[in-house]
Amino acid sequence: MQRLASERKELLLDRLRVDGRLVAKDMAAELDTSEDTIRRDLRELAVAGLCRRVYGGAIPVAPAAASYARRQEIATTSKHRVAVACLELIQPGSTVILDGGTTALEVARLLPHDLDVTVITHSPTIAVALVDHPAEVFILGGRLFKHSVVASGAAAAEAAAQVSADLFLMGVTGVRPDTGLTTGDVDEAAMKRTLSRRAAQTWVMASEEKIGAASPFPVLRLDEVAGIVSDADPQHPVLAELARADVRVLQA
Repeated sequence: MQRLASERKELLLDRLRVDGRLVAKDMAAELDTSEDTIRRDLRELAVAGLCRRVYGGAIPVAPAAASYARRQEIATTSKHRVAVACLELIQPGSTVILDGGTTALEVARLLPHDLDVTVITHSPTIAVALVDHPAEVFILGGRLFKHSVVASGAAAAEAAAQVSADLFLMGVTGVRPDTGLTTGDVDEAAMKRTLSRRAAQTWVMASEEKIGAASPFPVLRLDEVAGIVSDADPQHPVLAELARADVRVLQA
């Protein structure tokens, strides 16, 4: 029985990766088992961090629960492609808010030295990466949220409210039409919203593993950002849904 349960869970995960969503009722019919059995499987997979339960089934979990050091090793090629595409959005002479996170760090590393730009960031990691760059760099301070190595809390939000920018390159851990833009910490989500309000445009950096995934805390609706920068396959079903919702996607 345990072997059968293990096989069933593996099938559920495979289907989740392909379809981007599971409906417990449909899977129960397909596997000729009870909905209670499928729901129990999904609960156990969710406890293991392998999916996220939603009403009636499950959706993929965002991969960003790992430590910052571990996330630097995840999808590095994908993040590089997204970072390169993001450079197209940065205009000479502009002011850019650069979020924390590993994709934003790649943007900082790739920023051309002959590009006249001002960077505002609440990430000490991003600031240090730009020490040898001629860009003007402003750091927003606050309580250090160690998971993402960014400033957070009331002090950081107050500092963010005093700045203005042309562009905010925002990182998230999940992009879905039904859940919108999500991340894994409530304070981090609030800080991203504050920073977005301080920029004329917000573009979302979403490497392929973020597309179709979801985290617990909503950041913004998809219609509140200028667009998504992603290297996910153009045939990805979630990208097709975004296109039908008139969400701009810059293909990396």
